Amino acid sequence: MVVPKVLTVAGSDSGGGAGIQADLKTFQEFGTYGMSVLTAVTAQNTLEVRAVYPMAADAVEAQLRAVLDDIGADAAKTGMLANGEIVRHVAGLLDEYGVRQLVVDPVMLSKGGTPLLNEEAIGALKEKLFPLARIVTPNIPEACKLAGMDEIATPAQMEEAARAIYRFGPQAVLVKGGHLRADEAADLLYDGKKTVLFRSPRSANPHTHGTGCTLSAAIAAGLAGGKDAETAVRDAKRYVDAAIRSGLAGIGSGIGPLDHAAWRRGKEGIGAV
Repeated sequence: MVVPKVLTVAGSDSGGGAGIQADLKTFQEFGTYGMSVLTAVTAQNTLEVRAVYPMAADAVEAQLRAVLDDIGADAAKTGMLANGEIVRHVAGLLDEYGVRQLVVDPVMLSKGGTPLLNEEAIGALKEKLFPLARIVTPNIPEACKLAGMDEIATPAQMEEAARAIYRFGPQAVLVKGGHLRADEAADLLYDGKKTVLFRSPRSANPHTHGTGCTLSAAIAAGLAGGKDAETAVRDAKRYVDAAIRSGLAGIGSGIGPLDHAAWRRGKEGIGAV
């Protein structure tokens, strides 16, 4: 049995809802083999990020080389990269090993607003990592920062931001619209030629911790399995929508995690894609 192999390069969420924990759960649900390279350890729960401990860049490099020397990766995703030194190391190694199906989730803030990336590291992302990406997946605040826009409140502004970010070199940009004040959740994919708007009803469930990590991991799993970008995004969005709608009760007293197994249990009636 040949199983697609997907690598996450991201931070650890001690609460289990985001970061490498969410990524590995997602990879499993998509029938892929998940691997992880740890960039930082966070002390967090559903209420707050209490502390962030970045890994040494040479420790990140050692993990990457160990995985890619032996196992390889059909696709990869990056999440929290902590600082510019780690960004540059990761970009150089992914380029060296020829990992071309790369999803870059430019994680800059925690759900509660804790900064997770400084200005120098954001510059390294744009210069070193974005040109390697198959898809970059910023949310609205991240897209504003990357595109130099004061606000994004409409699909037209989402496309404007996507076009601006596209100029940094990725093959496609997915601007996630979860932060928009609207009755539906709309994400916009732009690949330099075509714009696709993915719409779905907005869920009333407030427990959305790990949504961005999960979506980018699902896209990477789809790419690893041979899907084109549009199909990978569409299936990933369906997966995340089901995980949000299902919800998990009683996980902490703050913003709780998604239900990563919702579609497998058939709670949303959509089945595996």
